[in-house]
Amino acid sequence: MKFFIDSADVAEIKEAASMGLLDGVTTNPSLVAKTGRPFKEVLLEICDIVRGPVSAEVIGTTHDDMVAEAREYAALNDNIVVKLPLTPEGLKATRTVSREGIQTNVTLCFSAPQALLAAKAGATYISPFVGRLDDVSDDGMNVVADIVEIYRTYEFPTQVLVASVRHPMHVLEAAKLGADVSTCPLKVLLQLAKHPLTDAGLEKFLEDWKQVPK
Repeated sequence: MKFFIDSADVAEIKEAASMGLLDGVTTNPSLVAKTGRPFKEVLLEICDIVRGPVSAEVIGTTHDDMVAEAREYAALNDNIVVKLPLTPEGLKATRTVSREGIQTNVTLCFSAPQALLAAKAGATYISPFVGRLDDVSDDGMNVVADIVEIYRTYEFPTQVLVASVRHPMHVLEAAKLGADVSTCPLKVLLQLAKHPLTDAGLEKFLEDWKQVPK
């Protein structure tokens, strides 16, 4: 499984990259707004840090507007992946730009039928939002399981990018289901490394080391 960080904070991205955990980055308008910086400036700085896919989301709502934005973003750097919404207009735009060789991440996916449409449109990645599904008393991981099964059955090349990850169990379940990518906040990436027995074991080793003759 590949790990992406879901952030537009350059300091967070550098921290994740320093641990060798980072295969890519996902951003969205909300995350970029938190930085208080121009979008393209942030995007280009992230691309300098990360050599893997960097998702940049369009804000247009029509096919023509989304395609224009997609072409603009894709021209900035070879590893930019354009995020498009899972709407009829977004699917049209996905089809258009995918045929031009632009990588796409179809976002705001909440059902397996939606994911099937995105794969048919030629999406490079599909982003089911597991946390938001859980928030409305649905089971986000069941949706991921359905998507993985459908894609395997029909041998779609679209990669399953599990998004809206809230805690380590989301990552564990995604990995067990065979999802291709999990995109997480830095907090969740750090939680994956934590275990009380690891901390206790390290403390014990350090205490014992003090008894070793120097």
